Amino acid sequence: QVQLVESGGGLVQPGGSLRLSCSASDITFATSEMEWYRQAPGKEREWVASIGSVGDRPNYRDSVKGRFTISRDNAKLEGYLQMRGLWLEDTAVYYCHAPRLHVWGQGTQVTVSW
Repeated sequence: QVQLVESGGGLVQPGGSLRLSCSASDITFATSEMEWYRQAPGKEREWVASIGSVGDRPNYRDSVKGRFTISRDNAKLEGYLQMRGLWLEDTAVYYCHAPRLHVWGQGTQVTVSW
């Protein structure tokens, strides 16, 4: 079964930027849509963004539109979430998900703080 590994999280000040990566273990990754979710402390996991299997149809939750950009490079078996203009409320563990493959990554922590 394909495995997903997120990276790129960290501590950033409000207004800062981070780029998350999702690395897949095999080519089946390219057959699935890719999604990013996040879960803040004490809250349910929420959908953040999604993209089609060939990089089409990017879609975002309203609160991140204009600040986050989802993309993927199937040749590298990687997906990305470029985050700009980060807010305190963006603090969460971010997860990569391949819905057609029913696979989640282990998550990467993003902390936005002074």
